[in-house]
Amino acid sequence: MTDSTKLIDPSLARLAEFAFSPEERLRFPLDAAHRARIVHAALEEDAADADVTTNATVDPARGARASLVARRAGVLCGTLLAIEAFKQRDPSITIREDSHDARTVDRGDTVLFLTGNARGILGAERVALNFMQRLSGIATLTAQYVHEIRGTDARILDTRKTTPGWRKLERYAVRCGGGMSHRSDLEQAVLIKDNHITAVDHDIGLAVQRARAIAVAGTRVEVECDDVDQVEEAIAAGADIIMLDNMGLQDMRDAVKTVAGRAVIEASGGVNLQTVRGIAETGLNWISVGALTHSAPALDLALDFET
Repeated sequence: MTDSTKLIDPSLARLAEFAFSPEERLRFPLDAAHRARIVHAALEEDAADADVTTNATVDPARGARASLVARRAGVLCGTLLAIEAFKQRDPSITIREDSHDARTVDRGDTVLFLTGNARGILGAERVALNFMQRLSGIATLTAQYVHEIRGTDARILDTRKTTPGWRKLERYAVRCGGGMSHRSDLEQAVLIKDNHITAVDHDIGLAVQRARAIAVAGTRVEVECDDVDQVEEAIAAGADIIMLDNMGLQDMRDAVKTVAGRAVIEASGGVNLQTVRGIAETGLNWISVGALTHSAPALDLALDFET
């Protein structure tokens, strides 16, 4: 296997971290005000203030103790949102954090232990779990991909295939699972894809030239390539990153040799837990996986009241 990452110019290798320093990678992406707004909207959507079932069955003065527990093993994400949900319903609820984001939990482990008004806990239960199950599912799936490519120099990246309005949260969940974040939006980087290339009559050099002319200095330029011929064109045009789109393993190996460390190489398309190891072993640098955010199953978490 060609150790291509060691050949790459250091300035290109740093593109792997994009806008995140090591300290920022696992920093929660929403400030307190934004966190409060998104949780408030979720509680309002669930009509938590008008919980007819709880109001009809539970005495308003009834206290309770409850545990938010893992029903299967996984990687946690979203604990701050869950805490925010319970605190918004009843600020007097006390919460003990037994685990945190980016931590691995086993089946049966307690994540949060709550004490307080039963109505307040019940009113926030579903919203807290919705946030945590979705984000922990993404973190867990990402960790599975990262595990599959252990021992290689490749890294797992997310994509822009995120839930509208949740991109910062879902990309944070990927990082909690050990992955990296790709460009966050259409402004952050140039990614010249097949339709862009068609729109300039298949002239990759012209597309890169136009991108360099209008993009802010230092903006990275990536070109999606369907075959090795396009890889050669993109390298000749001075692309920083080459995306290998749905290529077979031999074509990927040929592309790695063609690039010879002059650009970062990314694989995209046809990636799953069964294929990712072989892709990583071709010697490329990044593997972007849309499934991390558009197809991750929720992690099974539950809230259990003590008798």
